[in-house]
Amino acid sequence: MAEATAEKIGCDPHEVAVASTGVIGVPLPMDRITTAIGSIELRTDAWDDVAKAMMTTDKRPKLARDDFPLVWQGASGTVHVRAVAKGAGMIYPNMATMLAFVVTDAVWGPGLQQFVRGVAAQSFNKISIDGDTSTNDTFLMLANGASGLKPAGKDMGLLQHSILGLCADLAQQILADGEGVTRVFKVLIRSAATDEEAMLAARAITTSNLVKTAIHGADPNWGRILAAAGRSGAQVDQTRATVRIGDVNVFESGAPRPFDRERIREIFHTPGLRIAVDLGVAKGKAEAWGTDLSAEYVRINADYTT
Repeated sequence: MAEATAEKIGCDPHEVAVASTGVIGVPLPMDRITTAIGSIELRTDAWDDVAKAMMTTDKRPKLARDDFPLVWQGASGTVHVRAVAKGAGMIYPNMATMLAFVVTDAVWGPGLQQFVRGVAAQSFNKISIDGDTSTNDTFLMLANGASGLKPAGKDMGLLQHSILGLCADLAQQILADGEGVTRVFKVLIRSAATDEEAMLAARAITTSNLVKTAIHGADPNWGRILAAAGRSGAQVDQTRATVRIGDVNVFESGAPRPFDRERIREIFHTPGLRIAVDLGVAKGKAEAWGTDLSAEYVRINADYTT
């Protein structure tokens, strides 16, 4: 694939980054792929086509973009950022069946790799559709400097903020387009021993099949949420812990609270569902995003190769 691409665009094969998803263990049809690479028409306005070509079980393409004016060393112009992604199942980044690409024409100095790792931690690595992983995923950012403009200081901060926002947007698009997904929810963890333990608890909740099926059925079974946090490996002070679904405390300071079950069901049906858990230990905090688990997800993956 790298050799065919290098021949097409006139570069060295080692300058080509290869990314792919598919059925694990099944060789790719290289004759079809290399023939298709040779027939690709190179265009500067093809991002919609790129996003569509990446789709597998995705139902819709995922794109994000930004442009902003910039002045550097007396030269003025516009820096462009384009971002595309794919992913709908086996989403639990690092690793997951997810591909994401960001390109910009800004001039970018050292530190790009560190920046990209930080962006991944704040966007793609906070989501889960099914808690399952694959043998490959890719998040790649390229900066070619074609604009001749090098952001610095405040301008670099604005560019970095823009890219983080685009990737967070793509991560949300992946969730919303997940296999069999009907609901997306956010988990907020507070008062953990550390931020790392808070993330352990958050991701345990977003990947719990019992939590996910309860959310799908709008079942106010808050015990599943607290149980997932408790088995995550994070410290939990049971006497001080609190669980909130939407704006309703269902468990507070170590004891169940009376609540209107129909009100909780209404909250489950509301877009932007938030689940907050206070572990009652220290000041660590984190957030993660998850989805419900439906019979449609089972159907899709039960018939994946047949």
